[in-house]
Formats: sequence, structure tokens, C-alpha cells
Amino acid sequence: METLVKEKTDFRNYEQGEITAAVKEHYRKMRSRQTYEYVLRMKKKYLTFERPMDLWDMMERLNALVDVSDPDLNLPNIIHLLQSAEGLRAAGRPDWMQLIGLIHDLGKAMYLFGSDEDGTSQAEQWGLVGDVFVVGAKLPDTCVYPEFNALNPDMADSRYNTDLGVYSVGCGLDNLHLAWGHDEYLYHVLKNHPTNTIPEAGMVMVRYHSFYPWHTGGSYRQFMTAKDEQYMEWIKDFNQYDLYTKSPVVPNYEELKHYYKPIAEKYLGAGPIKW
Repeated sequence: METLVKEKTDFRNYEQGEITAAVKEHYRKMRSRQTYEYVLRMKKKYLTFERPMDLWDMMERLNALVDVSDPDLNLPNIIHLLQSAEGLRAAGRPDWMQLIGLIHDLGKAMYLFGSDEDGTSQAEQWGLVGDVFVVGAKLPDTCVYPEFNALNPDMADSRYNTDLGVYSVGCGLDNLHLAWGHDEYLYHVLKNHPTNTIPEAGMVMVRYHSFYPWHTGGSYRQFMTAKDEQYMEWIKDFNQYDLYTKSPVVPNYEELKHYYKPIAEKYLGAGPIKW
């Protein structure tokens, strides 16, 4: 399988030609609408686990979704998932990590029952995809398009616009509220799934892989614990396969399903998952 189609420095280029306007508008909406109150409301609304659906049905439904926040590839998201998994497989990584590559963006299937108003639909994705940040605390300049930070209503609220905001020093990443999207959604779906035996490192990869201001920008260290330092190592290890396996080469889904299905059943069981 061909993995790298361009230099690493060419990935995540947010100022390249015709896609810039759409990606930039996505982040303007995301930054101006994702508030502390909004995130709490989305968690209450979407984390109900009342929709039993087959894992592979959810995979196939991602064929209809193109991530508007991704400047690197304009293909259905299922292609990216297969490329990530195959990159991990080719590198000889553990089977559970290959599974994380396959499912790490599966929370984007939230668009199937999302809404334009929430930003969780196919047309309005600002509550579904994109780099996430902490809500309830000051937005750092390490966010993509930091010029949009001032548009967030919380930045005019003294409860939320300081370095600590509503949190405390060393409280740990797991106690922060991040911008709502597919990462947090899938993490909670998997956590709620009774037959899930994915290792802790895999669950961390699911939850924090889009938290770029932290793992790449170096922000939010005031909240970190020693455990979070381990999280950082896991995320940096995983993200090389998330980012640098993107390619125009389209894997054969039906062929690969025969390989990955036993792995999925090993860690998630054979029954439906409640979304």
C-alpha cells in the first residue's frame, strides 16, 4: 500500500488555494458557537445510547460524508479510516491499534441523527469535525485560525476567559470539557459498550486525537498530570498514522472487512453497539 503521497510538511496546510475559504468558514462557526453551555447541552442530548446499530453499517454510512475541516483529502471518511488501519497493519502494530485506526473517526456517523442547528449534520459540521479545544477556559493562540478566538462568547465572560477558567491546576485532561465532536462522542459510545475490551491507550487515542492545541501546540499544560504525559506519548504515536497515511489510493473495503471483522469482534463483541 502506498502511504505517503507528499511531504509531511504539506499536511494540515490551512492556507492552500481553493479549499481555504470552506475550511476557514467551518472553523469560524466552530470557534464562535462552541461554548461551555453548548458542550454540556450536546452531551446531555447525544449521549443517550439508545440507537443499537451494527459497526459495519456505521462504517458504510460514512461513505456519504466528506469532512469539511480536512485540508488534506477530499474523499469519503471511510477511505481515510481504511488507510489509517492499513498503515498500522503494514507497520506491524498490535491488532487493537489497527482497530483504532479503523474506527477512530466513526463518531462522525453522528451526522445520521444530527441537526443543522447543533452543527452535527452533513451540511453543518461545526459540532462534528475539526480540531478541538477546551471550553470553559481561555482559548490559546495554538488553535487553528486563532483570529476567531475572540468571536467565542465565553471569551467575554469572566468565568471562562482565564487560563484556568472553571477548572483547577493539575485537574487532568479527563476532567476537562472539550469542544463537542466525533472524538468525544465515540469515546463515550465505546465506554458505554459492555463488551468493549479496547486497551486504555486505544481509548485515549479515540478521545484526544483531534486535540491539536494540546498534543501539537503545547497548550493546556496547566491542567496536565503525570498520566497525561503518557497520554501525549500514545497520541503522538497514533497520529502519524492518522495524518500521514492519507492518499488518493482507495483501499478495497469488502476485501479488508474480512481481515478486520474478527479483530473488531475480539475487542467489541459481535452484537450491535448503542449509539
